[in-house]
Amino acid sequence: MIGKFAREKFAWEKFAWVSALTLLSLIILPGSRIFAQTNPAGQTPATSPATVPSPDAPPTGTQPAAQQPLPSDQEPAEESTSRRKAKPKDYKNWTYDVGVGASLESGATRSFVREGGYLGTVGVARNANKYLGLRADFIAADLPLRQSALALAQAQSASSYLLAVTVDPIINIPVTKSAGGYLVFGPAFLHRAGSLSTDTAVPGSSCNPFFEWWGSCANVSIPLSGSFVNSTQNDFGYNFGAGITRKTPSGVELFAEFRFMHGSGNSTTTDVRPVTIGLRW
Repeated sequence: MIGKFAREKFAWEKFAWVSALTLLSLIILPGSRIFAQTNPAGQTPATSPATVPSPDAPPTGTQPAAQQPLPSDQEPAEESTSRRKAKPKDYKNWTYDVGVGASLESGATRSFVREGGYLGTVGVARNANKYLGLRADFIAADLPLRQSALALAQAQSASSYLLAVTVDPIINIPVTKSAGGYLVFGPAFLHRAGSLSTDTAVPGSSCNPFFEWWGSCANVSIPLSGSFVNSTQNDFGYNFGAGITRKTPSGVELFAEFRFMHGSGNSTTTDVRPVTIGLRW
């Protein structure tokens, strides 16, 4: 009886110990897991497990880098070409000239006017490009009468002059950076005038070749009014010429020009050949 009691007691105690250990493990193990998952103070948290990549995503390390914008100094060629600076013009829109020279007459004018009378010119040109332009000139020239002409006019002295306006296309011909040439041609308007002093010609007498050129013989005879001592006539005609230029270090050009001018009106003509040197800028 005692032996049976002792065995039951031992079995009961063994059951109690096993139950106590089991309960203790159930209490301690969850706490230890919580404690293990808590990071100590100041320690960097553990990284989270890597996310499983999507089947369609490119492999890690082979993903192309984002395209970086081009620097401002490396723009596409098309844009840089469109923004290329325009080439500076190698000509001036407007050019001006001034010159002095002498007049060499021809035709009937040469019979009564001695060569070498002084002249002056001023002009302006509007250029379309380095080769073509439109030039206008004003010319004033002295037309000194020959002694033979004064003898026919029966005058002691006289004054005679020419005023002319020309409007010409101009063709510039560059040869080098500092030298070139040009051509001009076009219409001309010539105003010729003069006055005889101490004239002894008899009014009403027949005209000689001088008075015909002078423009005082509309009726084949010297006018009775005595107005024959003064001459004024307008001629319309043409002109053409050529010149050479040489650019100075300052940019101003020296030029030398030869021109032929012809005009006619009232059965008379005016023919002069101006030779001019001057400046163009």
